[in-house]
Amino acid sequence: MKPSEVIYQLRDLQKVWRENNFRLNEGQQVTYDRLLQLRRERVQELYKEGRVSKGGLRQKDEEV
Repeated sequence: MKPSEVIYQLRDLQKVWRENNFRLNEGQQVTYDRLLQLRRERVQELYKEGRVSKGGLRQKDEEV
């Protein structure tokens, strides 16, 4: 499954969750947990590969 598909399916399940009074049925919960695990693995992979933006790492000017 492509990483973008995981995000789209998670977003769809979150919409269903909101519409169903903040509850998922058993099958939906299993699917959500599986998708969430896939997403977390992908994010960890990106961190290991150094492909995550690290904003604010510019060198600070030294005052003399």
